[in-house]
Amino acid sequence: MSMNENGSIDLLLAQTQTWNHMFNFISSSAAKCAIQLGIPDVVYKHGKPISLSDLTAELSLIDRSKVSFLPILMRFLVHSGFLNQHENEHYSLTPASQLLVKDDPLSMRSYFLIIHDPVLLKAWSCLNDWLQNDSSTAFHTAHEKSLWDYYVQEPRVGDSFNESMASDSRLIANVLITECKHVFEGLTSLVDVGGGTGTVAIAIAKAFPAIKCTVLDLPRVVGNFKGNGNVEFVGGSMFEKIPNANAILFKWILHNWSDEDCVKILKKCKDSIPSREEGGKVIIIDIVLENPNTSNEFVRAQHYMDMLMMVFYAAKQRTKMEWERLFTDAGFNEYKITPTLGTRSLIEIYP
Repeated sequence: MSMNENGSIDLLLAQTQTWNHMFNFISSSAAKCAIQLGIPDVVYKHGKPISLSDLTAELSLIDRSKVSFLPILMRFLVHSGFLNQHENEHYSLTPASQLLVKDDPLSMRSYFLIIHDPVLLKAWSCLNDWLQNDSSTAFHTAHEKSLWDYYVQEPRVGDSFNESMASDSRLIANVLITECKHVFEGLTSLVDVGGGTGTVAIAIAKAFPAIKCTVLDLPRVVGNFKGNGNVEFVGGSMFEKIPNANAILFKWILHNWSDEDCVKILKKCKDSIPSREEGGKVIIIDIVLENPNTSNEFVRAQHYMDMLMMVFYAAKQRTKMEWERLFTDAGFNEYKITPTLGTRSLIEIYP
């Protein structure tokens, strides 16, 4: 093969790679369409691979002429790993689309839909403007207010966000309690900082009845939630006071904040827990960012999340060295990272 032929092949490959970058949004748009049509729900309720005709009959398509376009959507969903295709045009769910079934207790449906809400999508179109202006975040550039303020002023978006976080917490709590029981052994008290509606704390309290769990979040978040058994809710700010406990838990909280703010928060933790000899520690569930040259599903998701934190909060995911610097600056002496939660890791730090 001549050099010219090699050059042509490389050029065509580069063109194809560029197309795939250009059209990346189509994958999530098609999946969003499938969720809103209820395709995962219909397939799940069918209980076995479903034919295209049976699926079509269950969908609420007002204009039946649109039925002729469904094979295109279904073909794409199969190619993108959203559905399995069997003989005679029968379809079943993949593990990923199983997580988008509305009534699945671990469903990520609400999370998927809030990420693709037009309000949040607008921020991405302002990324270039934000990098060249003095606005605090790309979201602020788009809406002239912070994402947190938007949640307060627009209950529809705020409620959707809270439900998406609760759904993620249900999934993580399930894995955490199954795979990481040792983390909670010997504890008598735990504070879940930024724990929202208490999904993780309630799951821990149920699995470990000897642990008294406290959910700390802003008063407007915990609202009128009442404690039950060994779970209580406290309204307050983690920058002011964190209740005393053996352990303090941060599930996907610190990545929202700057390094300076994280050090302040961790110092508050250090004031609220006993020494390591007395069982004191901070438990962090968050991303430990891997080398971007590493190619797998987990690392790809990490770098998507890194971009997401930048756009919405002007924050970031952190590498192992960046985490270590925070812990040292906050006065902690030792830490342990266990990469056991897929995209995220379990981090334990000790005074």
